[in-house]
Amino acid sequence: MKLPGKIAIMGGGSWATAIAKIVLAQDDSINWYMRRDDRIADFKRLGHNPAYLTGVKFDVKRINFSSNINDIVKDSDTLIFVTPSPYLKVHLKKLKTKLKDKFIITAIKGIVPDENLIVSEYLAQEYGVPEENIAALGGPCHAEEVALERLSYLTIACPDKDKARILARKLASQYIKTSVSDDVAGIEYGSVLKNVYAIAAGICSGLKYGDNFQAVLISNAVQEMNRFLNTVYPINRSIDDSAYLGDLLVTAYSNFSRNRTFGTMIGRGYSVKSAQIEMEMIAEGYYGTKCIKEINKHYHVNMPILDAVYNILYERISPAIEIKLLTDSFR
Repeated sequence: MKLPGKIAIMGGGSWATAIAKIVLAQDDSINWYMRRDDRIADFKRLGHNPAYLTGVKFDVKRINFSSNINDIVKDSDTLIFVTPSPYLKVHLKKLKTKLKDKFIITAIKGIVPDENLIVSEYLAQEYGVPEENIAALGGPCHAEEVALERLSYLTIACPDKDKARILARKLASQYIKTSVSDDVAGIEYGSVLKNVYAIAAGICSGLKYGDNFQAVLISNAVQEMNRFLNTVYPINRSIDDSAYLGDLLVTAYSNFSRNRTFGTMIGRGYSVKSAQIEMEMIAEGYYGTKCIKEINKHYHVNMPILDAVYNILYERISPAIEIKLLTDSFR
């Protein structure tokens, strides 16, 4: 297998659009899978994604668009999956082309529902992709800031660090700094957890808790994340690296964070359904909360913030009551 070879972007949202911009800074052309033909037609006509990051202009002659996942997979060597985690299985069910001969990068910050597997595990177990041919993309990197070419940091994790380094060089630019890691599972789980904690931060903001409390909340969230990662996938890692702590901080504090926005609406009294409808974008942490809660039934890690968010989102317990109980457990 040639690495990275022809690169395909799998997904049509804001993060997919930002990654396409990053890749096209170095590659002459890319393949791009989007499920909707009308979006593809609008993209070609307008020269930008009609629904996300509309300010980012593309030379559409350098992009081979298709709504046929099999055509894109067949014609590509490296696939960057950027679809929302709840819909990954729907896309993959259309596949007749084998994935095991491809190099796959998951930029999905979520867990595959029902199976409750991180994406790398799901691809290895269900599609036979060798672990050394799966990488995870992590780090504090909002799509909106990539679009504005503001300095951002990405971590590429792969069991084969030589492959991670090749990909890191491919994605680096004046405004994208890259580093490598072999902690695929840790970065994937961390990416899910930071969305849960960003929802918690948003709920507290909606309830009018101040910056002092937010600092305590995130301090406790870092400890909770560390406990979980060290239990589920115990290796030598520094939780204060940007792939973990940095991603948590930007997702918990940034106005670009859809998970924080979703949480803020819940804290202000929106129902889950009404918040989802008004946002028009997926807050991955909603699904991640349930998945991690179910996974933790096997590990029994002390996770009071996760439990509080789960109780608010799924058990419909009052945010004011649940967060008050949480504050009493903090130091």
